[in-house]
Amino acid sequence: ANAYWASAAATGDDRPLIIELQTTNNDADFFPYKQSGFDIGGPTEITALGRRDAPHPDKLHLRKVASKSDGNWPTNVTGVIVTSLQPDSGAEVSLPIGTAPPTSGQSKMVTLIIMLFFAFVGGLILNIMPCVLPVIALKVLSFVSQAKETPQRVRKLGLIYGLGVLVSFLVLALLAISIQKAGGVADWGTAFRNPIFRVVITVLITLVALNLFGLFEVTLSGRALDAAGDLTAKQGSAGAFFNGVLATILATPCTAPFLGVALAFAFTQPPIIVVLVFLVVGLGLALPFVIICIDPRLLRFLPKPGAWMEHFKVAMGFPMLATAMWLFWLTATRMGKTGVLWFGLFLVLLAFAAWIWGQFVQRSYKRRGIAMIAALLVLVVGYTYILEGKLAWRTNNGAVKEKLDWKTWSAEAVEKARREGHPVLVDFTADSCLNCQLNKLTSIEVEPTEKKLKEIGAEIFIADYTDESPVIAKELQRYGRPGVPLVLVFPKDINKPAIVLPPVLTRSIVLRALDEAAGVTQSASR
Repeated sequence: ANAYWASAAATGDDRPLIIELQTTNNDADFFPYKQSGFDIGGPTEITALGRRDAPHPDKLHLRKVASKSDGNWPTNVTGVIVTSLQPDSGAEVSLPIGTAPPTSGQSKMVTLIIMLFFAFVGGLILNIMPCVLPVIALKVLSFVSQAKETPQRVRKLGLIYGLGVLVSFLVLALLAISIQKAGGVADWGTAFRNPIFRVVITVLITLVALNLFGLFEVTLSGRALDAAGDLTAKQGSAGAFFNGVLATILATPCTAPFLGVALAFAFTQPPIIVVLVFLVVGLGLALPFVIICIDPRLLRFLPKPGAWMEHFKVAMGFPMLATAMWLFWLTATRMGKTGVLWFGLFLVLLAFAAWIWGQFVQRSYKRRGIAMIAALLVLVVGYTYILEGKLAWRTNNGAVKEKLDWKTWSAEAVEKARREGHPVLVDFTADSCLNCQLNKLTSIEVEPTEKKLKEIGAEIFIADYTDESPVIAKELQRYGRPGVPLVLVFPKDINKPAIVLPPVLTRSIVLRALDEAAGVTQSASR
């Protein structure tokens, strides 16, 4: 079922509401629950679009009238849907109310075009988000290396990089569709909520950093230790494609402006639209680099290749190492109290094995067999003893609580705090979300905000979405967000709706919202 405002304009405090059902039955009714601030009443009308002789006979549209008594128009409606096929049972529903109903094929197309534009612009902006910056550094290095190549080869490598991005976004789209088909809730950062994925990507990025530091060299062999680290530094087709894959993986924890709107729209559409939106985001992410490769004259603005490139390559290992450390923090702190220690030791053994491989297998002609066995033995011991034995990495989903003065979020706890007369701030966050951490660092966990929270007697709650949570996922969807960050400020007046803050916060935005929630006027707050 879906709910949205009818195309007819509101009349005073009355506004027509459409409940859309996916059913072949022509007789149904909706019985709304009583909700604060508004009522949904009047007889239930079945609109012409929902009748059996209509263009969409598999959809039934029930028309009700919403009347508000205070505050803004509601964003959610709850109740029970009953059909004549099951007169003694009903389906309890909680539906977010949309604002742009698909009234015609033409309006659908206009909406789709707008959302595709948002998706493309959001993909472009992802290139400057902190998640993707390490990969951009690698691309700069590869562009300098390609300056001595023929224009035809440069174009080819640029197109292969773009292909790597698009293939990765296609995989993400298919993953989202599969999760939805299985009854789950998919969103932009789905992969980073999987503990196994977090371990794998941490190991991969650590290998990339070690390769840039020169612990093991680029070779054309396909041996296991080389495979992950070499791919990002190769200047051939494999390296170009893998850079596209890596850029996509590291982009998923970030939500750029415009991207949230497009993805929220996509997750409510048929599978073909989901795929289309994801591919357009990928096109926006890949396009700047593809354009540079298609017109190699742009490479003339870069320094000429030379010995400095080796130093630059090592320097670029540091932003990649910073990414590896962030992933380590994200992963290890959710493995129990000793997770940081044991996972850190495993990465040390991984680095030791990489050094043995590079120093005694790749750069030496003596006793290479012994060195190869030693490197593999270090890896096997590290994996079996630490990852499997101490950490049980494939089954350990335990999380370490944050050492912060936050209460655990629930809808009931928020309502209780508001009934007691407290304004409420709720931070929907995840350890994998860099935007969320920056918001905390710059705008929430700062002295002015903390002082304001105490001054107005606010309660603060944290909704941790680092691991999968269907309840939090539905709450995010309720407010039209495809993922975190989402910060809500609830007025102490329980009849007033939540104040939804933007994805990127400033102190002034947070302070104004807290003043509004407490009923403090701007002049008084000054």
